[in-house]
Amino acid sequence: MRRLTFLLRPSWVILAVLVVAFAYLCFTVLAPWQLGKNNSTSHRNQLIADSVRADPVDVTTVLNSPSDTHTEWRKVTASGSYMPDSTVLVRLRHLDGAPGYSVLGTFRLDDGRLLLIDRGLVAAVDGSRPPQIAEPPAGPQRLEARVRMSEGVTPGKDPSVQDGYRQVYSIDTNQEAGFLQQPLTPIPTGERPGYLQLDDKQPGAFTPTPLPQLDAGPYLSYGLQWLAFGIMAPLGLGYFVYAEIRERRKEKVSSPTTPAASATTPTPAPAAPTTEARLADRYGRGRD
Repeated sequence: MRRLTFLLRPSWVILAVLVVAFAYLCFTVLAPWQLGKNNSTSHRNQLIADSVRADPVDVTTVLNSPSDTHTEWRKVTASGSYMPDSTVLVRLRHLDGAPGYSVLGTFRLDDGRLLLIDRGLVAAVDGSRPPQIAEPPAGPQRLEARVRMSEGVTPGKDPSVQDGYRQVYSIDTNQEAGFLQQPLTPIPTGERPGYLQLDDKQPGAFTPTPLPQLDAGPYLSYGLQWLAFGIMAPLGLGYFVYAEIRERRKEKVSSPTTPAASATTPTPAPAAPTTEARLADRYGRGRD
């Protein structure tokens, strides 16, 4: 065990702590983070693919099933009429790579419940101002849309009235209900209350918000890489420990012993190699 006492030196202790901490983070934080994103993205893609193939259901079926937590992206139909003076614009959106706005409105179902509707995207005027927004058609309408989960509220980004329109920074059913002072009915989606996103060529629709690309992304490979790093780090530390022990054995074997004292002419023992010489011999000398 005496040969391992060098591991108690501060430099080796610090290195060991760093390697253990890095491996711990790889296995408990970094790899699960990426693998979790891969699972959620794959699940979202499957829901979108299923909704494309599935026939739409009446939105009241979803509203009457509050325990169903897998409703996002489901294609639904809604019968009723648009509420007048319910337009809200969502800032910081993009249409064909240029600044734009999402146009929100409210829709009263035949049973009296109010739903938040994303009517689609419009381009900004001069890249900074909203255009003139046409009111949705009056009278009874039948819409086809997809259930979407609210985006949540952006801290410090409060609703406001600018350029003659109510404006917000995110699509959130609860926020828009307070802003419009209307009792909007949240669509159950599990984590956050939902709303409806209109499909193309629907009454009152603008350019539809595009669906996400059905690509799982690089999250799986990133997660596997972090697992590999978590395994390689302790192995690398073990290799350096082994290399240090091996070099110390070589030095011990090659170090000369002090000869017995001669009665006539004592022979001086050769000087022990300096630390600089040992390091140069172990790791190679630089060339001039």
